[in-house]
Amino acid sequence: MAKFQTWVSAARLRTLPLSVSGIFVGTAIAVEQEHFHPAIFSLALATTLGLQILSNFANDYGDFVKGTDNEDRIGPQRTMQSGLITRAEMYSGMVITAIVTFMFALGLIFLAFGSGDFWYVFLFLLLGLAAIVAAIKYTIGASAYGYRGLGDVFVFIFFGIVGVYGCYFLYSQTWDLKVLLPAFTIGVLSAGVLNLNNMRDRISDEKAGKNTLVVKLGPEKAKQYHYALVLLAFTFMILYSALTFEGIEDILYVLAFVPLLLHLKRVMENQQPALLDPELKKLSLSTFLLAVLFSLGQIL
Repeated sequence: MAKFQTWVSAARLRTLPLSVSGIFVGTAIAVEQEHFHPAIFSLALATTLGLQILSNFANDYGDFVKGTDNEDRIGPQRTMQSGLITRAEMYSGMVITAIVTFMFALGLIFLAFGSGDFWYVFLFLLLGLAAIVAAIKYTIGASAYGYRGLGDVFVFIFFGIVGVYGCYFLYSQTWDLKVLLPAFTIGVLSAGVLNLNNMRDRISDEKAGKNTLVVKLGPEKAKQYHYALVLLAFTFMILYSALTFEGIEDILYVLAFVPLLLHLKRVMENQQPALLDPELKKLSLSTFLLAVLFSLGQIL
């Protein structure tokens, strides 16, 4: 039981609501357009959760091997850092999670497209493989992109564009470019969560040679970048509503702007990186709240 709880800790359950926000948004738009399929939803959810858990395992592994997880780190102590999971065990955990996740992705792709739409099957197979590689390569290997300040780009692409628009396309198989607006919303808020994480860890990351975008920008410019991400999220959602508005229920999501604005105020006033740790959970849950409220509005 203790070992199981250790693996649950390594999976970092607090990151999972953010990871499924895009699936909720893409699915809700499909429901509104009468394209919903419950099996596609289940497999999309399973695939996304698998990718997030794989990413969390890989981050635990990569940062430990590179020495980034040390006594200077502010966030919660990870399982390899604390000696609860060995390097070999975590490697095996990553391999198993990657295989299971890929099987979910295969089932999802062939359920959505069957065997007739070869190019769509090929495209989504490539996206699935790319997502698995991206989950692993954030911190692992000499070319780990998280150590070169590219994490935000990949988060925007996979949490936003692939998560929302890709999910929507699996249902509808139509190219509705308006759906890119809510996809961008989830993408920039997810990048905001990563940016906040990197703001919290800036000093220890810089010492360890992890050149995140925050390390490159410095603390003040990183704050300005953070404000821009959250305000862009507001803009994208409002633009989508302006293009698709049918009733007041379509803008239920604006209630989520309240905790997001309060979050921006706390970030603006912050002078101690350690105090940003609670804001990570708040921003993740506010993004999830926005996704849920948006989804309710679409369904209603």
